[in-house]
Amino acid sequence: MSNTIIRVENLGKKYIIGHQKQERYTALRDVIANGAKSVGRRLLKPLGKGESDPTVEEFWALKDVSFEIQQGDRVGIIGRNGAGKSTLLKILSRITEPTTGSIRIKGRVASLLEVGTGFHPELTGRENIYLNGAILGMSKAEIKRKFDEIVAFAEVEKFLDTPVKRYSSGMYVRLAFAVAAHLEPEILVVDEVLAVGDAQFQKKCLGKMEDVGKEGRTVLFVSHNMGTIGSLCNQGIHLKAGQIDCIGSVKKTISHYLMSFQILNVYSPGTLFKKNKKEINYNNFQILELSLLNRDSQLKLITKTWDYLRIRIHYYSPKNISNGSVVLEISTPFGNKLIQYSTRPLSGLELTIPEGESYTDCIIPCLPLASGNYLISLGLAIPMAEWLCWEENIATLEIVDNDVYNSKFPPTQNRTTIAVEHYWEFS
Repeated sequence: MSNTIIRVENLGKKYIIGHQKQERYTALRDVIANGAKSVGRRLLKPLGKGESDPTVEEFWALKDVSFEIQQGDRVGIIGRNGAGKSTLLKILSRITEPTTGSIRIKGRVASLLEVGTGFHPELTGRENIYLNGAILGMSKAEIKRKFDEIVAFAEVEKFLDTPVKRYSSGMYVRLAFAVAAHLEPEILVVDEVLAVGDAQFQKKCLGKMEDVGKEGRTVLFVSHNMGTIGSLCNQGIHLKAGQIDCIGSVKKTISHYLMSFQILNVYSPGTLFKKNKKEINYNNFQILELSLLNRDSQLKLITKTWDYLRIRIHYYSPKNISNGSVVLEISTPFGNKLIQYSTRPLSGLELTIPEGESYTDCIIPCLPLASGNYLISLGLAIPMAEWLCWEENIATLEIVDNDVYNSKFPPTQNRTTIAVEHYWEFS
């Protein structure tokens, strides 16, 4: 008997995107003239053949996606923002219908995709546990048997009879994950929503997902943290622009994904990222260019440990933002965050983001990173309110050895990632 629990064939999902026309003030004469033109067009082309609406665009979030997943596999789905990861999970969870292709799934699917998915806000935590169990096809006796375990895992005993609309996002996710993981679905689907919880609870969830996999059930997990994907999953799928770019063992898939950054980020020396003019959407906030400069504000060709470094971030804003922020993160190739720099709240800088193109420099007087390759993520935000744009792993930063130990640098396998400048004193 086949152990294939999910089979996807030629899956595609198309969305229709509407673009707003930029029109001047419309006078009465314009309305009359446009009406006359419309009547004329209908007389000449009664069926409207050969016409296209320039304000409407087709967008394929997924196209020609095919794969099989075996029972007991723990599959990490990775890719850049907009690659189609969340769309794939929504289709597999039967939340969204595919445009093309077919899916065959054996068994019950429990999903945790977004804060708020699957719960009725007016019902209490207790009532939602029973509701979700019923949706999964479980009897009341089965749910009752797991009830105490769910409540203990979620740590929401005091609020069990409170409507979930009054829960914080962290409480909501704790209960939602506990329900999804403990009601014994054959397939557990989890998106990055776990990032809402605290570090201790994230660790607890990852441990539970590992246990679910060991019990022979299947886990599909989306994350940008390659360390977590590598330790939790045994199989991987790399999505790129809505299509499968690599599929296989998790080690192979992660390596392929990380190599794609080095291939993509080939620009002139000192420039880590530069958006093509044709790719700029002047209706959206976006990062245009990322470059490294030296003390003289010249492009820095080679970056070493403990170097002075000026990171210049060019961006575009469709409107003036009086209380904005630029955020820069540096992480390891496996997604472990090392450094986060922000104009606010960490630096306390009041930043106005003007309409149009501009740039902000982040100056690091002494770069505290050992040699190796690191990933840079960038974003614009309104502090404590919303992200205006966020580019995960937009570029690769390569740092080479600096002879900081006077030719007595420890062997590579013993080096730490962080190399902070420091001094010793003896008395």
